[in-house]
Amino acid sequence: MKKMKFKYILYTLAVFLSTSACQDFLDPESLSTFDSEYIFSNADDARKAVNAMYVHYSHDGFRSRLSNNMTGNTDIEHAGGSSDGARYQIWRLDAQENNGDLAYVWNIGYQAIRDANIAIEGISASEALNSNDVALSNEMYHLLGEAYTMRAYWYSMLIFYFGDVPFSTQAPAVDVEFNLPKEDRNLILSTVIQDLIDIEDKMKWADETRYGIEQINREYTLGMIARLALQRGGYYLTPDLSMARESDYLDYYKIARDYSKKLMTLKDRDLPEDFRQIFMNECKFISPVNDDILFEVPFAVGRGDVAWNIGIRVDGGNHEYGSGSNYMAMPPTYLYSFDADDKRLPVTCGLYTINSDFIQELVSSGSMNISQGKWSRHFLDTPPGKTTAKGTGINWPMLRYSDVILMYAEAVNEISGPTTEAQAALKRVRERAFDEAVWNTKVEQYVSTASASKESFFDAIVNERAWEFGGEMIRKYELIRWNLYAEKITETVEGCKQMADEAFAGTGTLPDYLYTKLDETGNLVILNLHEKLVAPPDDSWERESWLISMSSETTTDGYAEWITSHWDNYVNPGNIGVPDGVVRYIFPIPTIGIDNSKGLLKNDGYNFGY
Repeated sequence: MKKMKFKYILYTLAVFLSTSACQDFLDPESLSTFDSEYIFSNADDARKAVNAMYVHYSHDGFRSRLSNNMTGNTDIEHAGGSSDGARYQIWRLDAQENNGDLAYVWNIGYQAIRDANIAIEGISASEALNSNDVALSNEMYHLLGEAYTMRAYWYSMLIFYFGDVPFSTQAPAVDVEFNLPKEDRNLILSTVIQDLIDIEDKMKWADETRYGIEQINREYTLGMIARLALQRGGYYLTPDLSMARESDYLDYYKIARDYSKKLMTLKDRDLPEDFRQIFMNECKFISPVNDDILFEVPFAVGRGDVAWNIGIRVDGGNHEYGSGSNYMAMPPTYLYSFDADDKRLPVTCGLYTINSDFIQELVSSGSMNISQGKWSRHFLDTPPGKTTAKGTGINWPMLRYSDVILMYAEAVNEISGPTTEAQAALKRVRERAFDEAVWNTKVEQYVSTASASKESFFDAIVNERAWEFGGEMIRKYELIRWNLYAEKITETVEGCKQMADEAFAGTGTLPDYLYTKLDETGNLVILNLHEKLVAPPDDSWERESWLISMSSETTTDGYAEWITSHWDNYVNPGNIGVPDGVVRYIFPIPTIGIDNSKGLLKNDGYNFGY
């Protein structure tokens, strides 16, 4: 399915509903002057109203911030620096109320919620919803489901970043109070989960909708019920800087189990054998239904920042592909956590860059800037132009079917241990990752060993999700709900230090240096990614620093600067007044939210004033 229609929603909506940025995030004046009863009296106009929700994905607050930049640092992706810029503050966990990137997310989050509330209220009151015209009624119910699901997504994100937040479920109107206090995050999550449970069976599958996976569909909503339920059943940071979990958490694991299973029963599909093709489809503007991706944000050419600030780096110069960087590097501890035979490794970890002469080079060993290899502007069929940078038009994946399968395995294990059903789900994902010839050891024996206990199976799920979704920037949310954030960051930093020590001492089995060359097609070939070699077989190979670059004679501790700086406030939280073992992932409500609340909202707790 070529991306030829729905992408235009993101930049041509100048109808029916106001989508301009308003200074007050819940300003009643944002309600359109068009008559709501008329707008929602027919499917075509209601569709345009619902489309207003999608516009906010094209804002920088989502397309380059929330979707990827703001989701580091983890054990999979990392970035840092001493700049006082907004994203650097976020990476360091010391962002202030005036942080512009946080303001972007707060603003577009509540604008999207506002537009969802308008659609929910308008459709719910419409005679068309329960019309005798079955086709019309079905379409209206589906649109209602889109609105509920969009609202649930944005509340999930606001909660992950700000904790307890105002909870608005009403459309703007002059007689509605929108200056709201903070609401308990667990109540918000419980409410939006129930909204989706109540509406999902009235929605359409992607292959029944006009825009397929480029619009919210029933399979995405079912998957979101599971994802939100795991968030609600997981851990969260309290204002007193402790990690807590509600006593009813198992009830939500049961919801995650039941609704992931419901999707697997009603709309199962084989996982595509070619892991690379999943993401290559996005780079080729192909959006297949009944495939792995359940919903992806549709970016038009000229919009979207995939392969500009995330993906394989391309230096502008003597070619027509423009320039694109990679803000989030992957640590070598992540690369070497993969089984060498795992087919996801070369897709996920980008080990080359494209220089200004359009020649592949090994990633810079000085920064070990391993990239998210799933996307790159040089994968585009049509070069976007020498001077281009942003706006590649490459879609962004929001949820994949393999995620649903692994959520099912995790939920079942938490409730009942590693049952045969949980094991079968894990096997499905691993079978795609390995050639069938090695399934006996890499799948059957691996899963059998992992299933020795509930704890070991959980560890296997944690690892599998890392290998399956690396670069898709969801790891932060998983580490939070598992209460593993501090532990996994510490493991990563200590693992990098150990690699540096072994490279400096010449011990260990991993390569201190790599031997590389270009093959006849111009692709970079690495001779010894997984082994230490004294010398190459012939002089056609070039020796390049690899793990040895993690050791440094210019720093006081002997390690490359990024190893200790990028995660410093995570492993040394006392720097920002936080107890050991706690990652203060919650950020202060932005100034715009505080000022507009007229004293109702304040940034209390979390030691923000340290």
